[in-house]
Amino acid sequence: MKAMVLERVGAPLRLVDGPDPTPGTGEIRLKVEACAVCRTDLHVIDGDLHHPKLPLIPGHEIVGIVDSVGKGVARSRV
Repeated sequence: MKAMVLERVGAPLRLVDGPDPTPGTGEIRLKVEACAVCRTDLHVIDGDLHHPKLPLIPGHEIVGIVDSVGKGVARSRV
């Protein structure tokens, strides 16, 4: 999984290439097709919002395709 990660407030985002996560019980995994970064994300990156939980992958407006489901998830309902 590739992601732009904020490791320290005010620092540039760093491209990280890690393993694809495995969905747990009741979870799904998306193959992200697009992700918007909004002004709130930029406030966190710039340090305008205090005490973000780091490391952080900015972006919460996501469009994707379900590519894996965890235990207890009915694929027909996703």
